[in-house]
Amino acid sequence: MSAEDDVPRLELLSTIGFNGLVNGGLIIHPDKEHMVYPLGNTVIVRNLNTNKQDFLTGHTNTVSCLVVSKSGKYIASGQVTHMGFKAAIMVWDYEKRCLKYQLILHKVKVEALAFSPNELYLVSLGGQDDNSVVVWNLQTAEAVCGSPAAVQSAGTTFTVKYASNSDDLFVTAGDGTLRVWELDLPNRKIRPQECNLGQLKRIVKCVEVDENDEYFYCGTTSGDILKINMKTKFVANHGPAKGKFSQGIADIKILKNGNLLIGAGDGTIALVNGRSDKYCVIKQGDCKLKGAVSSIALRGQGHQFFVGTNKSQIYRFNLTDFKEDLVMSAHYQPVLDVAFPLCTSDLVATCSGDDIRVWHTCTSRELLRISVPNMICHAIEFMPDGHSLISAWNDGKIRVFLPESGKVWYVINNAHNSGVTAVAATSDSKRIISGGGEGQVRVWDLTINPLNQKLREAMKEHKSSVTCIKVGDKNKQCVSASSDGTCIIWDLINFSRKQMVMSNTLFQCVCYHPAGFQIITSGTDRKIVYWECYDGNQIRELDGSQSGAINGMDICPSGRQLITGGDDKLIKVWDYNEGMVTHVGQGHSGNITRVKMCPERRYIVSVSRDGAIIVWKYPQSC
Repeated sequence: MSAEDDVPRLELLSTIGFNGLVNGGLIIHPDKEHMVYPLGNTVIVRNLNTNKQDFLTGHTNTVSCLVVSKSGKYIASGQVTHMGFKAAIMVWDYEKRCLKYQLILHKVKVEALAFSPNELYLVSLGGQDDNSVVVWNLQTAEAVCGSPAAVQSAGTTFTVKYASNSDDLFVTAGDGTLRVWELDLPNRKIRPQECNLGQLKRIVKCVEVDENDEYFYCGTTSGDILKINMKTKFVANHGPAKGKFSQGIADIKILKNGNLLIGAGDGTIALVNGRSDKYCVIKQGDCKLKGAVSSIALRGQGHQFFVGTNKSQIYRFNLTDFKEDLVMSAHYQPVLDVAFPLCTSDLVATCSGDDIRVWHTCTSRELLRISVPNMICHAIEFMPDGHSLISAWNDGKIRVFLPESGKVWYVINNAHNSGVTAVAATSDSKRIISGGGEGQVRVWDLTINPLNQKLREAMKEHKSSVTCIKVGDKNKQCVSASSDGTCIIWDLINFSRKQMVMSNTLFQCVCYHPAGFQIITSGTDRKIVYWECYDGNQIRELDGSQSGAINGMDICPSGRQLITGGDDKLIKVWDYNEGMVTHVGQGHSGNITRVKMCPERRYIVSVSRDGAIIVWKYPQSC
């Protein structure tokens, strides 16, 4: 039991993100007013009208599958865990937004889940390390029976789907396996019957059963549809013969009139004639969506439907006009930095991969997106005067954008040979200080005209990449942290080293205490260390984490609170003087890369390697 277990929890206000890698992970609740989807180790229930978010938290790792029962009474989610450990299934009470049951039997990963139509049972499918099917009784939360999901010669089983009317019938499908199972409750057995595909060899990724339990449709990685007779277990037909869906079919939904909605791996959404064995396309989206389709969610009878992609985009379609409307977008690559403007908490900027996005903090709405194709943005910072947003890129350039339009204002070319890895600005907005992959710290003068930048000085002492730069003491000095195990305090008047601190670690973050007499560092050794600026002596050392590096750190303007986040996936608020953790935030499933406190002390924003952005309420007791 860790010391943080008894510490008060940070209140999670909102999240920006959507894990589009979970097949079938986007679901419209039967009440037609809420959207359910996974993000990290959290299940989010979001109101479609007000955008209010509720959070179902309890998983210890990434949510790998998600399903909602037919009436909407229950939500079930499964997770992935570490090799050798068992992965939990959580069954949630939708009305109370609380955990009802925790079911633990599968090893390493829960691949898929399905509720029986009358909500008597839940069937779960383990991943490739487990390869078993288990039927759970939802009244007692006990396993009724289980069985290997497929014969040993078959590959991984990817999906499970219950019949539409029978609680005793379900289908599993995957790589070289397609089975219809019958539950024999008196004998506590499930009995499989193999479907006869003849000469066809297919990998099935999704299954949908019609409302009468006569047939079920399978979407394959080959891009065609298999229609299987539920009674005979034979292929009724398959197609289309020509014009198969590129990069496979990821999801299928059956409409009331028998037509099929198809989502493909190349971003295609199509309405297909399901009453014909040729599966002709009736309608198709005007353009391909960004990313591979991972889930289709019908609202009501399907007059409106939502589509999620693996690039963390959610689109809304009307069946009549078949035009896409982007509802939500998020980062799908690691988020490497986060920044607030100097005097407002309402806006926050993040960078991930080749884009920078500006968000409205209260509503989680994306206001601006800046893209530089095929590049990686390592760091961002708002100029204190609010006129520009500076960014560090792996091609060695510092790009400065106008924060309202997102247009490039100016570019500092060849700022660093091995890419720009850190940036900071002086409080008078007259200088930019940058750090590079080669270890140099450079000062750029913008005094005369920002468009005529001048390299004032290059300071060369670090032996490895600069990870963080902070300016202190009324712009007279700055501190740079490096992965070479040193932090150097630089004199910005004489451009010389004032002090250097060393430790057996890769420094990831550094902060000045607002009073200016101390710096605080942390890195891969999991220690938070206070250093004296005057002579570089170590004052105090704290154990910042029990597992993993600390990658992000911020300190409040009063200097009373310190915030850290890292590879243990926890946000921690520290009392600076006492050196004690006062609050802990648990919500990320990826390693936290940066944390930032808003200027007005209303929010804490943390970002992580799984693309998630989480907004926490700043604790009032602090």
